[in-house]
Amino acid sequence: MGEVDFIHTINPSSRCDGGDERSSMYSFVNALRMSGGDGDNSYSTNSLLQKKVLSKAKPVLVKNTKGMMINLNFPNYIKVADLGCATGENTFLTMAEIVNTINVLCQQCNQKPPEIDCCLNDLPDNDFNTTFKFVPFFKRLCFVSGVPGSFYSRLFPRKSLHFVHSSYSLHWLSKVPKGLEKNSSSVYITTSSPPNAYKAYLNQFQSDFKSFLEMRSEEMVSNGRMVLTFIGRKTLDDPLHRDCCHFWTLLSTSLRDLVYEGLVSASKVDSFNIPFYDPSKEEVMEMIRNEGSFEINDLEIHGFELGLSNHDEDYMLHSQISKAGQREANCIRAVSESMLVADFGVDIMDTLFKKFAYHVSQHASCTNKTTVTLVVSLIRK
Repeated sequence: MGEVDFIHTINPSSRCDGGDERSSMYSFVNALRMSGGDGDNSYSTNSLLQKKVLSKAKPVLVKNTKGMMINLNFPNYIKVADLGCATGENTFLTMAEIVNTINVLCQQCNQKPPEIDCCLNDLPDNDFNTTFKFVPFFKRLCFVSGVPGSFYSRLFPRKSLHFVHSSYSLHWLSKVPKGLEKNSSSVYITTSSPPNAYKAYLNQFQSDFKSFLEMRSEEMVSNGRMVLTFIGRKTLDDPLHRDCCHFWTLLSTSLRDLVYEGLVSASKVDSFNIPFYDPSKEEVMEMIRNEGSFEINDLEIHGFELGLSNHDEDYMLHSQISKAGQREANCIRAVSESMLVADFGVDIMDTLFKKFAYHVSQHASCTNKTTVTLVVSLIRK
């Protein structure tokens, strides 16, 4: 096996959909990116949850990689895309798994291993440089390239992709939904939100996910495979319900603390909403079937492990609860700080996430958790 051949490509036609509207109404959405670098507050340092999610999705990833190779009759060239790759080493864990699976399968079946083209995609402001620092350690027979742009738009030539992977990215929307003016004092959906808030978020998710599927259906070959992992929720009668320890609920509480202390204006908090949606399994399946280009091959639901969820809270020491709260705060800070800074400024960030860590520790005994991880694999018809 040789060293990676590294090619960094720029796609001049890549863009984020709805740019003018997003820039004028919600400028912070243009800052939607994981915190770059490798410092204490970076995504690279605080993405253990995402690493665990990749581990849980591994059996589905391996199964579908093998299925793709067999159904395509062992082609001599494979193009793989990781959409929403973020920054750091996690994306190479997925690529390594795909490359290893292909090479082992080819050896077992006495087939010549294909050339593999691994394309890493995220929004243009993503910190690709930190990710590419890991390329020299990724010693596999493959090519690595960067493809900046929104995955809600076309990124690749028609019928060029054999395998698509996206982990913890599709819960991010292309923009904040319209019609949230009355959803005040909360950055996301809560039980106190007006009924139209759920509909607004659902409509935006349906529009975005439909676009995602349509774009990939054009770019993928027939019998190509796609494995998608994102944050979802358990189905409940009340679609507005988000448990008291939901991370965006705790962020809303933390922001209101700063309003009370005079550090942030109430009007700014009232106008701030997260471009995020955690769909139910049923909502995901309905969208895939309605779009019609893909067949559902697997759909799994796993427990959501953030902060305190790996521990028995009844027997945790105070110091352990405090550390777990800080871990959750660091994780949420790494994925949301760029948007928060764009709207509230950088000066309040340390105070805000100290508040967040405190509120996490106060909900250590919460058992009414509805957040889950959805893993779905699809076959291009």
